[in-house]
Amino acid sequence: MQLQPKPEDYPRIRRSLSIYKVTSVITGIMLLLLCAVMVMKYAFGVALFLFTPNAIAEFLPIVPEGQEAEFPREGFDLFKAILIAHGWFYVVYLISDFLLWSPMRWGFTKFLLIALGGVIPFLSFFLEGRVAREVTSFLDEKEAALAASDPSTTPMKGQA
Repeated sequence: MQLQPKPEDYPRIRRSLSIYKVTSVITGIMLLLLCAVMVMKYAFGVALFLFTPNAIAEFLPIVPEGQEAEFPREGFDLFKAILIAHGWFYVVYLISDFLLWSPMRWGFTKFLLIALGGVIPFLSFFLEGRVAREVTSFLDEKEAALAASDPSTTPMKGQA
């Protein structure tokens, strides 16, 4: 039997859901940018540098491994920045995943499934919608049942 979330955790779950929704979209976008970077690097053999001496943005050929010292690059390596930013956003995504998973009392496989949203392209967008619908409908149903069973929350005659 799976444990159910505690009623006192419902507000915390709603806040966690809001954070999860934002982080899943940001992580999904960063992952798609990362995929574009990998295609540019491995299919076309180029990297994008910003603010080089020649231009504001310039595609430069990839330097072979171990020869970086012989071919110094001037400018801001946008591809490396996207790689680092996705890594950090993925950590934030995992934290938001945990903050939602823990009070919802889901199984560990659900945590792992949601965590995969940050490494499989487009999965975070799909999971964001699915998880948000699931959690919102669960909370709405449980809060409605609590309100119906608690006579102190129902309005008295003439107060509505």
